[in-house]
Amino acid sequence: MLQLSELRSRGNALLQQFETLWGRLDHAQSKYRLEEIEKQLSSPDAWNAPEKLTPVLREKSQLENSVARLDALRQAKDDMQGWLELAEEENTQEVLEQLEEQAGILEALLEETEVGLLLSAEEDKHAAILEIHPGAGGTEAQDWAEMLLRMYVRWAESHEFKAEYLDYLDGDEAGIKSVTLKIDGTNAYGLLKGEKGIHRLIRISPYDASGRRHTSFASVDVIPDAGEEITIDIKDSDLRIDIFRSSGPGGQSVNTTSSAVRVTHIPTGITAQCQNEKSQHHNKETAMQILRARLYEAEIRRRDAEKQADYASKEAIGWGSQIRTYTLQPYRLVKDHRSNFEVGDVEAVLDGELDALMRNHLLYQHERR
Repeated sequence: MLQLSELRSRGNALLQQFETLWGRLDHAQSKYRLEEIEKQLSSPDAWNAPEKLTPVLREKSQLENSVARLDALRQAKDDMQGWLELAEEENTQEVLEQLEEQAGILEALLEETEVGLLLSAEEDKHAAILEIHPGAGGTEAQDWAEMLLRMYVRWAESHEFKAEYLDYLDGDEAGIKSVTLKIDGTNAYGLLKGEKGIHRLIRISPYDASGRRHTSFASVDVIPDAGEEITIDIKDSDLRIDIFRSSGPGGQSVNTTSSAVRVTHIPTGITAQCQNEKSQHHNKETAMQILRARLYEAEIRRRDAEKQADYASKEAIGWGSQIRTYTLQPYRLVKDHRSNFEVGDVEAVLDGELDALMRNHLLYQHERR
């Protein structure tokens, strides 16, 4: 049975949280900037050079999402106040149920807005390029890498983000040897950047006839996509292009042509490769896209001493270096080892429900600054 006193306390706490958070937002400035962009785009000469409008259109889309989200937040606050007043007058079960539902709506919007405030770095707004590689362990580790791939694709779908495969290499018997995804959506990189590191799985192996418990590792790397609006000067003389035959488990048209491409930026030693397409030209384009993103990330690291320290050394994909453990046996738990935050519903996490883990990590990083 719902109690008015408990709901009143929760509702008032949420309203107080709204007032504190709203004071940190510049809703009016966002609306003003959006009106400026709309005037710019309505100008007769605006579309003479459509390629120059790409960053403007991206900013417009981001501002529209932000304004709509803040409008929804303010409306949810007003509705919360209305239901609290009504509950004081009509303390019925139906009204209390509506009050509880409205509290859930307001709480979710407050959390979403809070996360947006934590994503203040310039690169946070960009799309993310995400790579997954299994650790040692053959089929078991490759299967775990594929489970992580499914988790991130499900997460992207739940946010209506676009997930595009840039490179994909099947495992020998099951799973994957490597995969590179581009995930595009509002603050995609900012949300995903905390996923970079080693992920550990503990479970009863489906590939072990003896039913023994196995520990598997996979690495996740996340870099911001430079995009078309970021200018990165790459000289042809600084590049080495290597062409080789694609590797894979076999099948039609596999390993019959030299279409895989590896691009090396000689001054930095940074490399990128793609063998996903049959076309050498398409593979080169994709490899260059990944290379630009890695050079962009390198520039970000150079400007940010703290981030440079975080990325200075590459951890081995194994014991003692994991950022998160997913335990399926003998108990069920997901634990982030950086903040000690835990989630008991492992199935939900593996099905893409990562928002609580991502939000907690952002709060943890913010508190450490």
